[in-house]
Amino acid sequence: MTMTPAYLIARPSHTRLLQPRATLRRCAAALALAWLAGCAVGPDYHKPAVDVPASFKEGVDWQRAQANPQASLSTDWWTLYDDPTLTQLIEQSLKANQSIVAAEAAYRLAQATVDASVASLFPVVTAGTSATRSGTGPSAATGGVSSTTGSVPGVHNSVSVNVAATWEPDLWGQIRREIESSKESAQATDAQLAGERLSIAASVADDYIALRQADIDIASLKQQQAIDARLLDITRAAYAQGTASNDDVLAAQDTLELVVAALQSTETAREQDEHAIAVLIGEPPASFTLTPREDYAFNTPAVPLTLPSQLLERRPDVVEAERTAAAANAKIGVAEAAFFPVLDLGIQGGFEHNTFAHLFTLPSRVWTLGPELAATLFDAGARTAAVHEARATYDEAVANYRQAVLSAFQNVEDSLSSWNHLTQQETAYAHIYQRNQALFASTQAQLSAGTASEQNLLTQQLTLLQAAQSVKDTQSLQMQSSVALIKNLGGGWEWNEKRGTAVMGDSATR
Repeated sequence: MTMTPAYLIARPSHTRLLQPRATLRRCAAALALAWLAGCAVGPDYHKPAVDVPASFKEGVDWQRAQANPQASLSTDWWTLYDDPTLTQLIEQSLKANQSIVAAEAAYRLAQATVDASVASLFPVVTAGTSATRSGTGPSAATGGVSSTTGSVPGVHNSVSVNVAATWEPDLWGQIRREIESSKESAQATDAQLAGERLSIAASVADDYIALRQADIDIASLKQQQAIDARLLDITRAAYAQGTASNDDVLAAQDTLELVVAALQSTETAREQDEHAIAVLIGEPPASFTLTPREDYAFNTPAVPLTLPSQLLERRPDVVEAERTAAAANAKIGVAEAAFFPVLDLGIQGGFEHNTFAHLFTLPSRVWTLGPELAATLFDAGARTAAVHEARATYDEAVANYRQAVLSAFQNVEDSLSSWNHLTQQETAYAHIYQRNQALFASTQAQLSAGTASEQNLLTQQLTLLQAAQSVKDTQSLQMQSSVALIKNLGGGWEWNEKRGTAVMGDSATR
């Protein structure tokens, strides 16, 4: 049994049927607008595929030596080197370095761009008020009516207050694609800022280690210079006695001059390292000095090695390249939306009267309301070219991302290769140093027994000093290699893809 709707009982059908039909039309229109608002032209983003190896080629020995190769680094990784001076310098650089300040400003700019893009989703509301007072004189020829304006002569007042609102509904998702692109660009800038911080910290550490290596080399070279000067004196005395040739004297002079030249080169390198550190921490080189430390001990901590797949989230430059590709993908939708018509909705209302006392009254009310639909019919291919440009930019960004991934793998492999060979090199030099210690002690004993000369002892002492310097230089290179490895692994920085932001890694070495 079909029941008659209540609105049809005892009422003229033609008058009441209009209401539900009008309601249906309004609902249909609302649904249509909701559907349009939900669609966005252009391709949805998917992270570009890359070839990721299962493990690092040069990291086999390294991974075998580490208890937890998947552990993450600490964000304050420089404290692992147990050097308060190094820690203080890096922390100062992170606050005062001008490259970091510029990168932070660029990130704030990117965030402001996101806010500006989001604001485009909402109506623009303006308000204004005006008041005018004008007068016209009478004309006898026109019977008292102004000959210039045709208005009644006298003084006239006009006061108005108005409010206007305009809104462009985002029917095709152009604004939302702009927001998407600007957000991902901001994320890329965030990763760029993290990369700048990591680069500055690593540069400070690298220059500081090189400076301490120069301290030790300068001390060693000065001792060698003193010994070579003594050997030259002994050779000259032997030449005067006829037991040495002039060639021996010339050779001894050359040996001394080579040490002097090496000393000047090393002192130059130290001064320039000191200047570089000063700039990195935001100070003029003239006002910055680091006291030399001839007894510096190079401490190289264990660095947990991540898996290659984790490197894609722990390298700021890789994340920056990937977010740049995502932003470029959204720009394709922005370009494609230009092919669709644009709807502008505008409304304006206010009050107008010749006296302020009667301004806000119903008879003084004025208003206008009207939509505007506009579409480009011909542009000589400009929109098509814009789409092609956006797609080409995206393809370029994808290629840059894949190249960044390859470079990241190469950097880590290079660091591991350097570490592996430096470890073996340091072991070899350590053995050489130990043997030369024994030889020096033996020569001392021979000198005491009268079976060796002072020249023999000094020559063996030179060899011992050079062996010790080689050990220290290799230890310095090992420490620098560990800094490079930490930098290439991301330095404790990690990208959270779900949250779209960076998170701080936990220290696995504390």
